[in-house]
Formats: sequence, structure tokens, C-alpha cells
Amino acid sequence: MSNQIAFCPECRQDVKYSIKENTESAKLKGETYEFTSHTAYCEKCGEEVYVAELEDANLQALYDEYRRKNEIIPLQDIRAIPEKYNIGKRPLSLLLGWGEQTFSRYYDGDMPSKQYSEILKQIYTDPNYYLSLLEKSKDNLKSDKAYKKSKVASVELLRALSASRQSKIDIVADYLLSQCREITPLALQKALYYAQGFFFAFYRTFLFEEDCEAWVHGPVYRDIYRRYSNYCFDPIDSIDEFDVSLLSGEEKLLLDSIIRHICCYSGKILESFTHAETPWVSARAELPADASSNVIISKQAIGEYFTSVKEKYRMLTPTNIKDYAQNMFSQI
Repeated sequence: MSNQIAFCPECRQDVKYSIKENTESAKLKGETYEFTSHTAYCEKCGEEVYVAELEDANLQALYDEYRRKNEIIPLQDIRAIPEKYNIGKRPLSLLLGWGEQTFSRYYDGDMPSKQYSEILKQIYTDPNYYLSLLEKSKDNLKSDKAYKKSKVASVELLRALSASRQSKIDIVADYLLSQCREITPLALQKALYYAQGFFFAFYRTFLFEEDCEAWVHGPVYRDIYRRYSNYCFDPIDSIDEFDVSLLSGEEKLLLDSIIRHICCYSGKILESFTHAETPWVSARAELPADASSNVIISKQAIGEYFTSVKEKYRMLTPTNIKDYAQNMFSQI
């Protein structure tokens, strides 16, 4: 039921109406399409009444079905493009080499051809494609300002997409590589392990989802190992640029402490640390010292151990990790 009002020709007065959903078929460009429509009926006499908004919506439903069946870009995707790339409708038309009003017509509901639809779909789904088009055709634009604004939006969008595709462990590894010099694959593995453990101890949540395995040389995150295995015992190439906004304040604070107080030791020394710690020792149990293993070191074991370390050393902030590291080093 609805409290909206429409004129009923039968009752010859404004009346309240109700709306019913129907399945209709109609022809468009020589083909018949079925779509869901909505019709208004007078609540007094039951006759159909005209409501302009419903008629517009029904026509749009027919067009939407045509788009779906013919794989034409949806209207909402077309309308999202200018905002997504911070470019006006007319400049976008010029950028594409179309008539100045062409994109505006599509934005208002006109149906693009299959060829133009495919171009618009690629622009909507692929910021890299749009950015390359922007660079190639920027001379088509009437002002340099339009080009610069759209480029900034495109680059920021690509940066955000890149960050969303990265797992947290990748981000942490990249930050460590951007800050640590001469860090080997072995040392990186141990730094990740200590970052995971101490982050839980201080903030009661794990830094990343990945599990580590109890290998011969200590805890190892397998995917990170594969990525840098070709370096063997050599330092990994450092990362020159890192977007620090990818880390929260708490994450950066703890990682900076790991960099200062853990990454100052060699990979072999850090390996010795882990060989004296409960999580790795318990995971390997009775395995021979040189036996290969892919046994997971449980997050629970890591969390419990580093929580106990924090309590034992009365750590108040991540800077107190220094006390634990120095004590472990003195026992080697």
C-alpha cells in the first residue's frame, strides 16, 4: 500500500494508489524482452492509474534487461566513471575522441553501441587502462588542469587497489625491507616472527593471518621464503619507497622497535634465539635437529609465549623489547 496520490480517470479525482509487481514483455530494437514492471492501481475502483515515476522506472527496467542480455555496460557504471576518475563528462568524451556530448548522452540514459560499451567497461574496471588512455590522449583535452586532476585521482586509485591486494604480511615485509639494511632471508623470517609475537603481546591481536612453520632454521613463513629464496645467504635488495599510511600507528611503533632491537642481529643469531623458545621447540617435539618439517607453530603458542615474555620483563611499551633481545643474546 502507498499513501501517494495520483489522478484516477475513472473516479475523476486524486486518489491513493497501491503498486503491484508484474512481469511484462516489450520489444526493443526488434527483440522481445521480459522484465519486471510496477503498476499503480486506484484504491477506490481498482483501475490502473498513471504515475510518471513508475513509467520511467519501467522503461529503465526494460533498458536494463536489454543491457544485461546484450552485455552492454550498466547505466550505474557509466555514471560512476566521472566521479571515479575526477573528470567531467565533456572532457571524458574528448579524451576518448568522441563527440563532445556523446558521453553525456550515455550518462543520461542513451544506449551506447557494443563497441563504445566495451571501451567504457574497460575504463570502469581497469584504472591502469584509463591512466594509459589519459596519458596517450591528454592533448585532446581543452585544459591541462583537467588532465592533472584526473591523473591524481587515477594514481591514488591504483595505489589504493595495490594496497588492498597486498596481505598484511607483505606490507610488513616491505616495511622491514625499506628500513633495514643488509637483511637476509633468514633474518627477515625471524623479524616477521618476532613482530607477530610481540604485536599480540602488546595489542592482543595478531599482526597478520599467515601461519609459520617449524623449519630446521627456525620459524618460517612459506610464501615469504619462496619470494626471496633466490637470495640464499645474501642480503635482500632494499625497498626505496614505502607508503607508511598502510600501517596503523600501533603497527609502526612496534615494527620500529623490531627494526631497532631485533634486526640489529644477524639471521643466525636470531635463529639461535628461536631455538631456545617454547613455540619452535614444542612444534618440533622429538624431531631430529636436521629433520625437515612443515609443522605449523600455532598462533596460540606464539601468543601465549610472547605474552609471558612481556609480563616477565615487565614491558610497558614496544621499546622494552630491547631488554629481551639483549638477554637472549647474552645466553648464546
